[in-house]
Amino acid sequence: MSDTEKSTDELAGSEQPFVQHLMELRDRLLYGVIGLAICMALLAFWPGPSGLIDLIAVPIRAHMPPDAKLIAVGVFSPFFVPIKVLAMAALLLSLPWWMYQVWAFVAPGLYSHEKRFAIPLIVLGSLLAYVGIAFVQFFVLDKMFGFIQQFTPASVAATPDIASYVEAILSLYLAFGLAFQVPIVVVLLVKMNMVTVEKLKEFRGYFIVVAFVIAAVVTPPDVISQLALAVPMCILYEIGIWGAQWFIKAAAPTEAETAEKESAS
Repeated sequence: MSDTEKSTDELAGSEQPFVQHLMELRDRLLYGVIGLAICMALLAFWPGPSGLIDLIAVPIRAHMPPDAKLIAVGVFSPFFVPIKVLAMAALLLSLPWWMYQVWAFVAPGLYSHEKRFAIPLIVLGSLLAYVGIAFVQFFVLDKMFGFIQQFTPASVAATPDIASYVEAILSLYLAFGLAFQVPIVVVLLVKMNMVTVEKLKEFRGYFIVVAFVIAAVVTPPDVISQLALAVPMCILYEIGIWGAQWFIKAAAPTEAETAEKESAS
């Protein structure tokens, strides 16, 4: 059998019945839930739900009076809000593990060169999500609350409810974590031949408009958070174009070798 036939038959015999796919999906979900539970247990031990609340409250407390605290309006908020924060923190901590489970589920249907390409995307996607969330925690929230506090009258005491505060910042974490995946999306679009690098460059001006529209929709109605989301999205779009160009150059030798083998067979 020639090398071309071997590459053609690389996935031969890997087909699985539908029930077996469901069992594999069940196992992967179970492994993901176990990883999530382990992360929750570790975070519950240290720093604990109260420690996580204190951590995420740092940006807003920096712009409140020294003796001021967040309040809990709901009867069950002191219990459910820390649990919610603990679950979200555990989900973020276990994100690479979840992405690995997704990769392991689809890996049997991928060619070897696609597998080599998927693993770096998992690592890079997780890192970009963490960078986006850290950007919110250490930059966006501080600037946003500083901007908002400038409009608070002297006769008004700004004591936000902990439930509404957690809901607001978790939505920002999600928005920035997803927005920072722009380079991954751009590279995948090029890899799947859905768009060319030249088309991406032509779409650059439209993407800037789209980025600012998305920022206006998913962020609070303040200029700071909107700019903090739209500007990085535009920069990451350019990084994605550069990454797509690098991918094309890196894949060219492989395609040339394949063509040479086909002509020799």
